[in-house]
Amino acid sequence: MDKIASKPHYEILDGLRGVASLVVIWFHLFEAHTFGDHIAQVVNHGYLAVDFFFLLSGYVIGYAYDDRWGKISIGDFFRRRLIRLHPMIIVGMIVGAVLFYFADSPAFPGIHNVPLYKMLIVMVIGMTLIPIPLSMDVRGWDEMHPLDGPAWSLFFEYIANILYALFIRRFSKLALSILVALAACALMHYAVTNPAGDIIGGWSLTPEQLKVGFTRLMYPFFAGLLLSRITKPSKVPHAFLLCSLLVVVALAMPRVGGTTNLTANGIYDACCIIFLFPVIVWLGASGNVKGKMSSRVCKFLGDISYPLYITHYPIVYIYTGWVSKEQIALIPALPVALIAFVSCITLAYLCLRFYDLPVRAWLQKKWQRK
Repeated sequence: MDKIASKPHYEILDGLRGVASLVVIWFHLFEAHTFGDHIAQVVNHGYLAVDFFFLLSGYVIGYAYDDRWGKISIGDFFRRRLIRLHPMIIVGMIVGAVLFYFADSPAFPGIHNVPLYKMLIVMVIGMTLIPIPLSMDVRGWDEMHPLDGPAWSLFFEYIANILYALFIRRFSKLALSILVALAACALMHYAVTNPAGDIIGGWSLTPEQLKVGFTRLMYPFFAGLLLSRITKPSKVPHAFLLCSLLVVVALAMPRVGGTTNLTANGIYDACCIIFLFPVIVWLGASGNVKGKMSSRVCKFLGDISYPLYITHYPIVYIYTGWVSKEQIALIPALPVALIAFVSCITLAYLCLRFYDLPVRAWLQKKWQRK
């Protein structure tokens, strides 16, 4: 088997993934205080981080693999992606199982009635990333992965990787452009016609939610792929600072249009995904990190971003349960929210340092020996 060396990473893009992951934690923590009212949500557009991640992934996949087909097989590609992504999916489900019963609360009133064996079955199925049917929901939110909610986006990420490897990698720039244009139209149509005025959704195994998930996947992932093919990085000074500010502002933006003009918020969502996020990715790819400290910050944020995203939600479940039980407002709860935030980062770092990196290194060596 040919040994294909990894290409250099775009340090700034790695760092931006980490910045977005940190915003996602605050989005989910603050969401506990809205009791389902997304319009009142602080860090209101944190859900768009998923779409940003999809676009980043498409860009990086194109950069890393488009010119390697012929040197690597489809099987090699899938092994590489599984080694990169799946170890943390497994540990994310384990963390969700360990912390599951601690979230018993008015927010999740049925948890104490869930038998241990059923929860463990859900954990094992979750480790495969196969969505569970609604009949096996153990939390009450109809999630396809109720022990670790954000795993739904990894399910769609896997689908995008499969579509890329089997079919779309062969698309010409024109064919890919047509696909991306159609996906952009579908995204815009859903965003402006959805009665809720946003593109939130995709985490449930229902026809409507699957439609949302595929709509959110197809444009950003393959727009990122197209972006990697038709653009070349330039030289943009202070790109990490500029792009970080753009990401934080886009995700923290208050609800556009309030309660009277829900369509305006849908337009905002679509414009961020279709126009702003590609610009941010191009700017990030066009910058250089100067100085050891900046490089370390980008590397740390990039390294921790995926473990942080895939392990933080079990802690958020517990925090949400505590908020629902105590009926506590956001400001008085901030010290506990800060503890939860730090706990998420600490857990992610421990998983990265003592599990993810060693396991991936072992799997890579085992693969190369074959």
